[in-house]
Amino acid sequence: MRLNPILLLPAIFLLVQTKDLQWWETTIFYQIYPRSFLDSDGDGIGDLKGITSKLEYLKDLGVGATWLSPMFQSPMYDFGYDIADFYAVHDEYGTMQDFEDLIAKAKELDIKIVLDFVPNHGSNESVWFEEALRGHEKYHDYFVWEDGTVDENGVMHPPNNWNSVFRKSAWEYKEEVGKYYLHQFVIGQPDFNYRNPAVVEEMKNVLRYWLDKGVAGFRIDAISHLFEVDKELFGGKLPDEPLSGNSIDDPLSHDYLDHIYTINQDETYDMVYQWRELFDEYEQIDGLQRVVMTEAYTSPQLTVKYFGDGQREGAQMPFNFVLISDVNKDSTAADMKYALDKFLTYKPIDKLANWVAGNHDNNRVASRFSPKLVDGINMVVTLLPGIAVTYMGEEFGMQDGFISWEETVDPSACNTDDPINYVKVSRDPERTPFQWNSGKNAGFSTADKTWLPVADGYETLNVEVQQSIERSHLNVYKKLAKLRTDPVFRHGRYESVALNSDVFAFRRWHEGEIYIIVINLREQSYTVDLTYFENVTGHLEIVINSVESPKQAGDLVEALNLQITGGESLVLKVVQ
Repeated sequence: MRLNPILLLPAIFLLVQTKDLQWWETTIFYQIYPRSFLDSDGDGIGDLKGITSKLEYLKDLGVGATWLSPMFQSPMYDFGYDIADFYAVHDEYGTMQDFEDLIAKAKELDIKIVLDFVPNHGSNESVWFEEALRGHEKYHDYFVWEDGTVDENGVMHPPNNWNSVFRKSAWEYKEEVGKYYLHQFVIGQPDFNYRNPAVVEEMKNVLRYWLDKGVAGFRIDAISHLFEVDKELFGGKLPDEPLSGNSIDDPLSHDYLDHIYTINQDETYDMVYQWRELFDEYEQIDGLQRVVMTEAYTSPQLTVKYFGDGQREGAQMPFNFVLISDVNKDSTAADMKYALDKFLTYKPIDKLANWVAGNHDNNRVASRFSPKLVDGINMVVTLLPGIAVTYMGEEFGMQDGFISWEETVDPSACNTDDPINYVKVSRDPERTPFQWNSGKNAGFSTADKTWLPVADGYETLNVEVQQSIERSHLNVYKKLAKLRTDPVFRHGRYESVALNSDVFAFRRWHEGEIYIIVINLREQSYTVDLTYFENVTGHLEIVINSVESPKQAGDLVEALNLQITGGESLVLKVVQ
């Protein structure tokens, strides 16, 4: 019997729509900076027990996974990104038992734990580096060493002109070895040599160790720096990098050079694919897919290469930073549309987008945009198609703290040697302690002095206050987290429009349900026509509105002439 292909369509459609989604495809990832989340023992520094005690808070938010900034043993020159022992918990954060207790509690609450993996470099206080200085050949080859150059006056200079991300030369001389070692970040962070198979295997063993402990994946730090150019292509000597051509007056600045030999080398992508293969081996054992998240501030064309090459799989989540790098308080609605659509345009059709509006390295949303836009940006992060990522505190609109030059600890700022302009590069303001309540140190710690001072205004801007009032950023966030579980936001289509220079809107629709999200980026009020969107006519119901909105949830508005006040953001549902 010949089957009518038309009769098969409903079954095929049903098959597509009921495809099981992986846990990471539907959850919200919540980034915790352990040093600043909650101090359980009164030493002024956040710790693992503090995180464990607040996992119910994440559950109540609607968060299903958290990734922790580095919690490995470290001398803390770069606050955990200089790892001395990849197999140990940093003593200020607790013990291995504390970590295992965290994993157990998270499992009870069905919250996945993702760790920060820093593969590009280690610490100059690690056993590996100390053994290298003693002449141990195995560990010497873990790092990148080069001979210096001697000028006509007999003065020794670094091997080439490469600069550190944190300013000044990327090379440091060690008399014990008689050579310079490469550090693309601070002096205390020697780069690993990934052209050495022993380093590749060591780092795979690090991943296996923590996967065996029960982690659900890794966010991979500074991935684009992993490989340097192969010096054998240049006669055995690493070449100088060309000038960037930017208007940079400081020859010691990272931006002074065009990093064609130290960033985004082709071998980096292959390394990510190898790590994904390792992760997938664990899925074959227990059915849980481990997630790979990669951090690279680069073009969308290069970012999407981390997804895979068509033959091999890579990262499920190459971080999409357009909400950080491409838009700010001065951006227009057209800028917003262009930024958001860009990643969706470049990503492979069968891969998910992800949305990141803040992290420990960038100014907070309320400070970078405005406090009024906190809800609007959270609407974008949670309701666009793809995966949502929230930095701790963005759910209730935490703002950057002011950190004086004397109190500054971030090496990025300290290396400027500039007590005036350091604020332009300091990451301390977005790392201030989490604001739990209006008590001492915002409820973060009982210590007399915390590792960074608490931001001003915490007495009124904190979790406890926002939990106690109905109209708060925190409660808006919870509503958004719940709404994003609706099939419209898990499976629905998407389109966006700049209704004018200040008002951005997007539509999500699925199986007859239509939602419109409207965000006014400015203080001016407007009347806008939402019938631009197909099948959007008649009445729309207000489902969620920003805290300063004069409207009420449940109110009906007209699609043809929606009045939106300055800074207002709305989630609307078409009811005809």
